[in-house]
Amino acid sequence: MRSLSSAAFRFVLTMGIVNLFADVTYEGGASINGQFLASLGATAGAVSVIAGVGEWVGYSLRSVAGYVADRTGKYWPLTFLGYVINLLAVPAMAFAGSWPAAAALIVAERVGRAIRKPTVEAMLSYSTGKHGKGWVYAVNTALDETGATVGPLIIAFALYRNAGFRGGYLLLFVSALLALACLARARVEFPVPARLEHGGPPTAPFSTFTRAYSLYMVGGACFAAGLMSFEFIAYHVMHLGLVPAYWIPALLALATLVSIGASLVLGRAYDSIGIAAVVGAVCVASLFSPLVFFGGTSMVIVGLMLWGVGYAVQDTLLKALIASVLPEHRRNAAFGIFYIGYGTGWLVGSLAAGLLYDRSLLALVLVAMVAQLASIPFFVGGARTARTVF
Repeated sequence: MRSLSSAAFRFVLTMGIVNLFADVTYEGGASINGQFLASLGATAGAVSVIAGVGEWVGYSLRSVAGYVADRTGKYWPLTFLGYVINLLAVPAMAFAGSWPAAAALIVAERVGRAIRKPTVEAMLSYSTGKHGKGWVYAVNTALDETGATVGPLIIAFALYRNAGFRGGYLLLFVSALLALACLARARVEFPVPARLEHGGPPTAPFSTFTRAYSLYMVGGACFAAGLMSFEFIAYHVMHLGLVPAYWIPALLALATLVSIGASLVLGRAYDSIGIAAVVGAVCVASLFSPLVFFGGTSMVIVGLMLWGVGYAVQDTLLKALIASVLPEHRRNAAFGIFYIGYGTGWLVGSLAAGLLYDRSLLALVLVAMVAQLASIPFFVGGARTARTVF
């Protein structure tokens, strides 16, 4: 790592630790949301739609949060509000008495994430000039995904010890409090993250939204349409009885462990070879669905590892692409608007998966693969357009 002592990198690490504990919380919850909904009587279609609607609402509201942040400059208050809703909705699942109530909490958790996500990513963008766009988001994602590995393992152990779904959710209250405590420390140490960029106000490369930005957004929507939620995959694994129930969260932990390594590798690769890293990663990630839905236990495990690569694309490479074309003074809104497209793609893909699951797994897999591979021309076109500006 370069310039470890710099304030910019300390900010990246501090926010990464916040997200580590946050991911312990909501990814730990995500590892049993599908099974918990099923235990309350939800069908496969309901689980897929709930996950899809939650993601769509969560992504779409980011544009509103980004706009408010840019207009008011209240980055930290919005960030705190988002984290509080995002984190406390998870342990509250322990008190849900029906699957609609649990679904409402799942959506609430996504809403909280929507409020704080644009501000966090925009604040991180102030450190990319010194450390590289791919590397900054890769380091943050690696810490993020470390929490996403630990959380499901905690839940797996809780289920193994017969704590049940509700007991598992309650355990996650501890990590939620740790995340909020670390966030308070970040606010005290870095009250104005914009000062991390060249020691003064930011100078973004663009003054408005560009064609490259639009192409990246369409590409992101296509990619999202084929990247299914773990809730849906967990429902499939449980439905077929491929592994004991307490092993399903461990499968998520394995996938996120792969995502950590993939994020660091892809982040460095993006800073070195650019769009070629994105194309290669999308091709690899698109292979997850046939392995998950047509294979036995071993093939499902391999498929989930490739699914982890897909999440590295989402959490590292797509952020790096958008960070390369941010309009000046509209960084928060730019991330938020991008996620409208991404979330819409996710919703369409989730609805399609839910409808096709009981009808044709072959059609489900083909739709997922075609959607993800269709993103490549848009990413390549966006990169070429961005280069012509300079």
